[in-house]
Amino acid sequence: MANYAILDIGTNSIKFMLFSYDKGKTEILIDMNNISRLGEGLYKTGQISPESMDRNIAVLDEFMTQARDYKVEEIIAVGTMCLRTAKNSREFLDRAKKELNLEIKVIPGEEEARLSYLAVLSTLGKTDKNVVVFDTGGGSTEFIFGSGLEFQNKISLNLGAVSPTEEFLSDPPKKEEVDRMLNFMHKFFVKEINGEKVDHLVGIGGTVTSMGAVMHKMTKYDPDVIQGSTITLQEVNRQLEMYKSKSVEDRKAIAGLQPKRADVILAGAGIMKTIMEILKIESLTISDRGLRHGLMFDRFH
Repeated sequence: MANYAILDIGTNSIKFMLFSYDKGKTEILIDMNNISRLGEGLYKTGQISPESMDRNIAVLDEFMTQARDYKVEEIIAVGTMCLRTAKNSREFLDRAKKELNLEIKVIPGEEEARLSYLAVLSTLGKTDKNVVVFDTGGGSTEFIFGSGLEFQNKISLNLGAVSPTEEFLSDPPKKEEVDRMLNFMHKFFVKEINGEKVDHLVGIGGTVTSMGAVMHKMTKYDPDVIQGSTITLQEVNRQLEMYKSKSVEDRKAIAGLQPKRADVILAGAGIMKTIMEILKIESLTISDRGLRHGLMFDRFH
């Protein structure tokens, strides 16, 4: 039996998964995240700030210490949208290599989408329907279109929950700010996904799972409850109205919502609402699986 670790370094959070592998079987030992905001301010400056770099290097160091405690054979680290687009991403990658001896592979948007699709194969089960999987992160939204388990099309769009929050919303948000944000989101997404035939919509990533946790009023996150559960457009609209009516500080008291996600959850809910309305879908399936699970599946299965 050998242990391995995966680090998924996103715009909004770093996800850490540690698992054992033996004779073709994997067992997840640790699966956690830290909302460390590598992309904070990226929309306005095009760069990763020194403070964000320091903060995320420290988080990576903590996760790597845990990995070493388990004597892992390898740490697989990938970066997504923030590290694809920031003008100074090379500086962060070099710091990770020099200070932590960590090699981070920045993956293209289409590869991120492919791995996300692999991650939800267990959620879909056997189907021959038209499937869309979407993953809304801090800096981008990935879509995978397929028929059953067969890929048809993959796209990655540089719009996540962070930049609309920074561009449109004050605290607490005003009604006209939210309306402008939703209008912007509709115009952005309708160009890419309008007219797609969808029988089954699956959502993954922190925004979707957080809204699932709020729906279930979870005081402690339970991935087994979230995995495969259903959220309706009506519930998405209910949560959006709730977030809209509260300040960031007040949102931190909402059962099921990670306090560090309180500032971006309104924009995340807006993206979910927009996608569901454009695709004319009244409910979607939530998957707790993500990029890290896709990496594990791709590498070891």
